[in-house]
Amino acid sequence: MLKPLGTRVVIEPKEAETMTAGGLYIPDNAKEKPQQGVIVAAGPGAKDEPMEVKVGDTVLYGKYAGTEVTFEGAKYLIVKQSDILAIV
Repeated sequence: MLKPLGTRVVIEPKEAETMTAGGLYIPDNAKEKPQQGVIVAAGPGAKDEPMEVKVGDTVLYGKYAGTEVTFEGAKYLIVKQSDILAIV
């Protein structure tokens, strides 16, 4: 498993919606980039910035935050704790 350093976390993004509220299917090229996910790994933090999130938290993050990586066939997002907007 990935182990982030410092105040970074590894997030498994939630899949984008495939259907609208009205029942229409959204094609892959028109889907919004997900902005919600579950933390699967968290770094140890820093002396002046303790970790406020933990593994298992569902979080909202910025649309263009972090770095996308593929590890063992799954897609993850590595972001700094400061890029997380809220815990859901």
